[in-house]
Amino acid sequence: MARIAVVVGSTREGSFNRALGRLAVRALEGQGAAVTHVDLSGFDLPLYSAALEAKAFPPDALRLKEIFAAQDGLLFVSPEYNGSVSPLLKNAIDWASRPTGEESLVALAAYRGKASAVMSASISPFGGLRGLMHLRQILSTIQTLVIPEQVLVPNAHTAFDAEGNLVETLPATLVDMTAARLVAVARALSA
Repeated sequence: MARIAVVVGSTREGSFNRALGRLAVRALEGQGAAVTHVDLSGFDLPLYSAALEAKAFPPDALRLKEIFAAQDGLLFVSPEYNGSVSPLLKNAIDWASRPTGEESLVALAAYRGKASAVMSASISPFGGLRGLMHLRQILSTIQTLVIPEQVLVPNAHTAFDAEGNLVETLPATLVDMTAARLVAVARALSA
């Protein structure tokens, strides 16, 4: 069974990306994955700095890194902030990328060799595309294999019904397709 973590780069109540993350969890579970939903509001992650890291690695950063390291795949759902990923998500990714214990500087134990996928919902007509381009680059740099499928939900303020489901067929289908591919690639990489 593939183990997949779903990480949403928003903690805002009523967030469209949190709604998209819930749909992703359901789609992954429908593919037989064991899903860990990572709610970043439950982690005390100071803004990354080498000086802070040298003094004491934050316990919640280590906890997040251990959660990521235990997965076969990672699915990131990020709002778009000025054409890029949310600062909350970028900071979490950065902390989990840092070496701990006897690891080398390039160990990337939480990421190396794992499958990853990206999704975004935005009130813009582009659905968070610019942010996902940056997120793909970040995830490739930290040695994950980013699958080609992705989900963009444009005009997010009208894209979800009262139950949190996507109104349009295309993005809903893409959620399922992306989940299926992520699970398949994660299984293959962990075999």
